[in-house]
Amino acid sequence: MRPLRLTLSLVFLAALTGCTSLAPVADWEQRLHGDAIVLLGEVHDNAAHHQQRLDVLRRAFNAGWRPAIAMEQFDRERQADIERARREKPRAAQHVINVAGLAGAGARGDWAWDYYRPFVELALEFNVPLIAANLSTAAAGQVVRGGYAAVFDADAMQALGLATPAPADLQTAQERAMDAGHCGALPPHMIPAMARGQLARDAVMAAIVSRHAANGIVLLAGNGHVRRDTGMPRWLDSALLARTLAVGYLEASTASAVEQRFDAVVRTPGVDRPDPCIAFKKRMKPP
Repeated sequence: MRPLRLTLSLVFLAALTGCTSLAPVADWEQRLHGDAIVLLGEVHDNAAHHQQRLDVLRRAFNAGWRPAIAMEQFDRERQADIERARREKPRAAQHVINVAGLAGAGARGDWAWDYYRPFVELALEFNVPLIAANLSTAAAGQVVRGGYAAVFDADAMQALGLATPAPADLQTAQERAMDAGHCGALPPHMIPAMARGQLARDAVMAAIVSRHAANGIVLLAGNGHVRRDTGMPRWLDSALLARTLAVGYLEASTASAVEQRFDAVVRTPGVDRPDPCIAFKKRMKPP
């Protein structure tokens, strides 16, 4: 049983920081200051991941850190919409989501916005940049079908690092991830093209993070995007990589070997969810 004095101390600390979780403060949180580039992963439908990340960021903001907040949940084409929504209603997070996340072409209605609204609120409360960090689903689909040139001109491909083939280890790892992530049901000829779409997303995220990293930045994205071995850190230059902290938020059932792909790991219970492979394999099954 936890001593009463310790329990009261933790409650008092939570009250001071505005944090509702009594999770212990991890050593890696000491790096959340200055021009740090902090990548906080997630399993998209795990509420514990979102709450714990929010607690971490609120502690850092209350301690004086003021990084930009970049989010996978907003497509890069919607940055102007984010800025317009903030001018119209500077403290209304739902207005930002309505204008930049749910409205118009390329809207990302597939996200569970209740999980992400608190991060938008945090950016508005502390008046820090809110950055749209993702390549849209439509653009990624064009890359899958037609290659990088279907979306990016020659100068953009050069700037993103897409003008030359990806390193063999990265290409192979992404192909394996695509195959596993689609339950082994993809036709073999589709796997390299699907991997190409993921590589393009990571390259775009890295470029956007780099552009806004002068005063520190947090990227909120899926674990696959933030891992050091195959995610967007592979597209950062050495100077930025030295400032980067990649934190994986993993469920208890995730293999321990995965932990080596991050600088730090937070473990939480898993979420009861139906097996996605059952429905996916039915869709992929030829008539």
